[in-house]
Amino acid sequence: MKLPMYSFLHADLQLVEKELEAAIQSDYSLLSTASLHLLQAGGKRIRPVLVLLAGKFGNYDIERMKHVAVALELIHMASLVHDDVIDDANLRRGRETIKAKWSNRFAMYTGDYIFARSLEAMSRLNDPQAHRVLARTIVEVCRGEIEQIKDKYCFEQTLRTYLRRIKRKTALLIAVSCQLGAIAAGASKEVIDRLYSFGYYVGMSFQITDDILDFIGTKEQLGKPAGSDLLQGNVTLPALLAMHDARVKEKIMSVTPHTSEEEMNEIIALIKQTGAIEEAYALSDRYLKKAFSVLETLPKNKARTALYEVAKYIGKRKF
Repeated sequence: MKLPMYSFLHADLQLVEKELEAAIQSDYSLLSTASLHLLQAGGKRIRPVLVLLAGKFGNYDIERMKHVAVALELIHMASLVHDDVIDDANLRRGRETIKAKWSNRFAMYTGDYIFARSLEAMSRLNDPQAHRVLARTIVEVCRGEIEQIKDKYCFEQTLRTYLRRIKRKTALLIAVSCQLGAIAAGASKEVIDRLYSFGYYVGMSFQITDDILDFIGTKEQLGKPAGSDLLQGNVTLPALLAMHDARVKEKIMSVTPHTSEEEMNEIIALIKQTGAIEEAYALSDRYLKKAFSVLETLPKNKARTALYEVAKYIGKRKF
């Protein structure tokens, strides 16, 4: 994610990238290779960016901030490895997943290894509050992964179930990126709490938008076939909303891992016809507006302007 509004962080983000590469090194070369395979697949590095921007509301010290930025990105990476096993996904960002390239078992161990490295990175920050926040976050992320397994092909789930799942799956880690960045910089409790709220709203908007893109993107744009979430049994917001139409609901409920690409394309076309995509965007926008409202209560500085632009990009992005 190359956005000009935080170009002033360029050197610090490069440092974080080097620290990430160093953090995943292992004496067991295959573990290093697999971890590097995921790291080099790219990514927007949203969580490190938010950590650093949040740090600008306190006493910013890159030598402290980098450990938090690395820890949060590593947790995110580990959850992606585990998600690919849960979803039996062979592609991520257009590249083979670790489970596809090696095996399910090796992918699980790699994910666990990356999780452990995140704790090691955070241990370099001598702050018990930060350690407690990170530990609670990992617990909630793991609960989110379990819920994702439990809810697979559960077509009768409620909107509340979906929103709780995406909070744990995505929004919490984005919220905590803002919170821990502010904690590491010694910001006031009021600023820390507001940044957490901002991150939560942005995170909810981000995941809803991500779920929409899965239906409206092409295989080239997504790096995986369109409708992959539904094919893997993940019932996301557009599908939930589209099922208000009984005819479309019947089609959606017929989806299995063996549904053909042609059948999926027909189902996607039906979902689009219901107006579910527009409804989902409307909910994403509501979360985004709440994020902007929180920003207005924060001190004016270059970082606040950057956070506004990052949030706008996240909520309005195409691919």
